[in-house]
Formats: sequence, structure tokens, C-alpha cells
Amino acid sequence: MVLAGGAARRMGGADKPTLPVAGQSMLTRVLAAVHDADPRIVVGRVPPDLPVPVHSTREDPPGGGPVAATAAGLALVPDDVTYTALLAADLPLLTGEAIDVLRLTAESAPMQGAVYRDAEGRRQMLCGVWRTAALRQAIDQLAEERGKLDGASVRELMDHLRVAEVSWRRPGPPPWFDCDTDDDLRTAEQWAR
Repeated sequence: MVLAGGAARRMGGADKPTLPVAGQSMLTRVLAAVHDADPRIVVGRVPPDLPVPVHSTREDPPGGGPVAATAAGLALVPDDVTYTALLAADLPLLTGEAIDVLRLTAESAPMQGAVYRDAEGRRQMLCGVWRTAALRQAIDQLAEERGKLDGASVRELMDHLRVAEVSWRRPGPPPWFDCDTDDDLRTAEQWAR
């Protein structure tokens, strides 16, 4: 599941997922990292020229934030899907190998999911793989506590989940590198060459 909403305020309101890195949109690059996922779900606007088939939906209300978007995307995930990747659309350096590391960690750890931890020790919450049932339960618990998911933070959601933190020890750029600014986009372009 790829969250492709957001206002991109630091990029002048650009449609971030459609911005290219190394000749492909960031959204296309993220979807390539989960090429074997079924179904592939995009929460947000899907460009008409997206080169891969996806299921799409929007959060309710529009602009309700990443937790509301996660709930909307989960509504399209069949009950028999054991693991769900929860990814931001602005991760142009994400790879299938990086997703495999998260999935294998989620399968083997006594946790409910796995996310990357960056060099500063921050969890990269929108670059993770989760047990689908646990993610659904956490969404339900948070909705019950708050009364609504509109405006809920990802941190609030993570308070309801046990997560394994994974360090990336391979050479090259970190797979969780996200493009929030024009400088980030230039850096990603250099790394992707």
C-alpha cells in the first residue's frame, strides 16, 4: 500500500509522487519495489500514465492524513493477505531487496511489523511491512480512542503496534530516503545514477 497524498508544502505544492527520479516517477519506483505484491494499492491520485495496474482509493475526508489514508487502503486489502507493506510514495530509492529485508524481519520477529531505523535512531514509519491483522486492529483501536482518524499521526498509530527496528547495512543510499524538498530530489537523482 502506497500513500500518495499530502500537500508537498516544502515543494511548492507539487504532485510529489509524479516527480521523476532517473527517468521514472517516484510512485512508479516505489511500486516497482513491491512488484510482486497483490494487490498493489495507491491511496491518493493515480496518474493516468502509471505504467502498472493498481487499485486506488482516497482517505475520507480528503486530506485527512496518513492514518486515515492507511485505513482507506486497508479497506481494499483482502482478509487473506498476511503482510502489508505501508510505504510513502516519495521513496525513490526503495528496492525490492529492502522490502524483502523488512518482510523477513516481520515474519521472524515476535513483533507486529518491521520498519527501518535511520542513523539518527528515528523510525521510518512509512517504510515498513506489517502483519495485516495487527495493522487493522491498531487502526480500529485508534479510531475508537479518538472518535475519528482524521488528523491522527502515524506516531499515534505506532503506539498500538509492536515494531522491530531494522538497520540498513548495505552499501549505497538508504532505502527510506524521502524527497520532501527540491534538494532531496536532486540528491536522489544523483544517487539513482
